[in-house]
Amino acid sequence: MLMRALPDVTSDLNAETPASLQWVGMEDIAVPISLQLQNENLQTIAAKANVYVSLEAPEVKGIHMSRLHSVINQLAERELNKQTIDQLLNEMIKSQCNIGEEAKIELAFEVLLKKSALQSSESGFQTYPVSLKAEKTAKGLSYEFELSIPYSSTCPCSASLARQLYADAINSNFSSSTIDKADLLEWVQSSAGSIATPHSQRSYAYIRLSLGDNDWPELPSLIFQFEEVIGTPVQTAVKRVDEQAFAKLNAENLMFCEDAARRIKSALECMSFVKGYWFKVEHQESLHAHNAVVIDQNNERE
Repeated sequence: MLMRALPDVTSDLNAETPASLQWVGMEDIAVPISLQLQNENLQTIAAKANVYVSLEAPEVKGIHMSRLHSVINQLAERELNKQTIDQLLNEMIKSQCNIGEEAKIELAFEVLLKKSALQSSESGFQTYPVSLKAEKTAKGLSYEFELSIPYSSTCPCSASLARQLYADAINSNFSSSTIDKADLLEWVQSSAGSIATPHSQRSYAYIRLSLGDNDWPELPSLIFQFEEVIGTPVQTAVKRVDEQAFAKLNAENLMFCEDAARRIKSALECMSFVKGYWFKVEHQESLHAHNAVVIDQNNERE
């Protein structure tokens, strides 16, 4: 049976209104990716990809989208790293037969990391949303990572007010000039000793790192570094001893959103591979119905 040639409008027809276009492509393509995470093991992750190329030839009617899809599908067979993305950006441009010289890939996924409890032998898993943006333009290659990191924050003002109430209660319940230590300890550990608790909230750091063409950081190490800098990372599986250690950790790291933001900024300024950054710290208040936030950025680092 003689095969008929199928019409190819993209190649056979010219644009009705000639004009170049900055980015043309597809969004929300499902693709598996493989990342080297903890213990140097490759982890397969479901991701969503956006892919674009520039359409610089004004007379060309459209790009070849199926060719872009074929290129991004190669992520299913390769490890996700800088070398792979470098190659895919070049292949995306080449697949379009010289209608443009620029390409962009955006990936959104979650990394699953194992975390140990603070004191016990328990451990569990936590996911962290990550997005990657890679571009090849006339200015060269550039990469950008975004991370979302949850943590706990306890308000310093609330802690101070709670301590004052404890002092008032001790003064009221122990009116003599001397206090028996055993009596005080018994009172503190009784229900009567629950005078006030500082308010705390789940908080988030949204961090965007512009790397230029620098090597990529190891994601698990980078995430855990930010958690250590903030000081109060959320936990996974815990025993009571871990919960008590977490309460102590929060008391040792009382913070306004400004405090958390300054810790993050100080860490970012010390990262030599970071060419620029933007971040937002968000404390989802338990006292208020609104959130406390800080936004900062530095896009001109050398």
